Amino acid sequence: MNNIIDVRKLLKQFGIFVYIGDRLADLNLMEDEIKSLFENRMISTKKYMDALAIIKNEKKGLE
Repeated sequence: MNNIIDVRKLLKQFGIFVYIGDRLADLNLMEDEIKSLFENRMISTKKYMDALAIIKNEKKGLE
């Protein structure tokens, strides 16, 4: 996983499509969904950590 598009593709595999129209709100919702998938053991620890790092990096870019 290298970028936010890869995170969106991961979510899409589970039927999760995120688009609110506000970039920060989208990132927050994607983070919540990734956490939920991990807590329910649907994704590996590596995918979880990679996705969170990408999301946090995108949030930094908005500041």
